[in-house]
Amino acid sequence: MSHIVFFLVPGVHLLDLAGPAQVFSTATDFGHAYTLHYVAEQSQVPTAQGLPLVARLDWPELGPDDLIVVPGWRALTLADSPAIGEAGLRVLRDHHARGGTVASVCAGADALGRAGLLDGRRCTTHHDVQDELARRYPRAAVVRDVLYTTDDRVVTSAGIASGIDLALHLIATRHGPAVGAQVARDMVVYARRNGDEPQASAMLRYRSHLDDTVHRAQDLLDARFDRPVPLPDLATAVGVSERTLTRLFTRATGGLTPLRYQQSLRLERAEHLISHGATVDAAARAVGFEDARMLRRLRARAA
Repeated sequence: MSHIVFFLVPGVHLLDLAGPAQVFSTATDFGHAYTLHYVAEQSQVPTAQGLPLVARLDWPELGPDDLIVVPGWRALTLADSPAIGEAGLRVLRDHHARGGTVASVCAGADALGRAGLLDGRRCTTHHDVQDELARRYPRAAVVRDVLYTTDDRVVTSAGIASGIDLALHLIATRHGPAVGAQVARDMVVYARRNGDEPQASAMLRYRSHLDDTVHRAQDLLDARFDRPVPLPDLATAVGVSERTLTRLFTRATGGLTPLRYQQSLRLERAEHLISHGATVDAAARAVGFEDARMLRRLRARAA
């Protein structure tokens, strides 16, 4: 995703836009090149919070590695949403058809629905309009009480701050959990809980604490998740004893040892590789297992 295009609709919520934009901008600070673009159907875009925005009217040339994000807007109901021209909807459809990814925050899911991209796919939106989204797009599978969903390069999030989670998920999927954790920590975003655990990235799911020692240990495990990290080495690196690290780690993560945390990172990455066509054996080797037996056991345990 070298190009990130935010498609702005009048009444756009600033945090729906600024949260994901900050994630990709921070990733760029760490050496992962992203170019951010802001496109609208009018050059001056009013926001829900009163701060006007200036956008370009032309779309950059996009390829399969690029991303279009539609931030949400203020509307009591989706039926009250601003009009979106057919040209913009066609760009969304065509980009996805060419192998690109499209995403939405909050009410932005309605734009994806108008473009026909929710049909037959799992999606979500802000809890206030989930029922209406389901009525408007009966062929969509609206998932409730989750922060975000991904289905065939269509990514939707629940609204407002969940756009940050969506963007962090995309960063972690593309660059690995270490980069995702690095960006999240720089933004002081350690965790966002989700009722549907498989939809939450492991690197975020176990960051809902303020223990700096454990965060430093997790940073090391995130960076080396596919290599052996002996407990004595990990404890030395963060400046505590093995016993103290294990105690702090299990308390901060809700019961996980450092090894189990590393296994969760490996499992999540392996599942992503398998979903993109890798064999179980190949995925196991890619994430650091000597063979596929442990990966199969972890997958069975998680099922």
